[in-house]
Amino acid sequence: MSEIIDDIDRRILSELQRDAGQSLEVLGEAVGLSRNAAWRRIRRLEDSGLIRARVALLDAGKLGLGLSVIIQVRTNRHDPEWLERFARAVREMPEILGAHRMSGDLDYLIRARVHDMAAYDRLYQRLIRKVELSDVSASFVMEDLKDTTALPLFQG
Repeated sequence: MSEIIDDIDRRILSELQRDAGQSLEVLGEAVGLSRNAAWRRIRRLEDSGLIRARVALLDAGKLGLGLSVIIQVRTNRHDPEWLERFARAVREMPEILGAHRMSGDLDYLIRARVHDMAAYDRLYQRLIRKVELSDVSASFVMEDLKDTTALPLFQG
């Protein structure tokens, strides 16, 4: 973002990361602005693209998606056609929450949420049917020590 954000913008963003559903009155009070001033700043932040969306964070376990999986992928293919097929495959699979092309020894890292091991196996089988992979390794999260979507806006 080429536009400079100030400390009040950071406080607004911090509040919205904590609770995007709070009223403008509560938000304005928390950051020291009137309701209308807070609304104008939020609109500016949205219009600039800095705020991409306002979403609800759901409890995966209560929705039957208690198994968090980190999938490491290596491939021998690096051509544009393969990459497009792989990107399309991961985008089409709702269990896949994030997929990242990596530097170094590992080609791709995928983060997924599934019900159990059988559901992971079904995800794996669907993925390898859609795209050729040379090596797939999965690790299963035993405990979340920290799991947040909040970006660090105030760094010391």
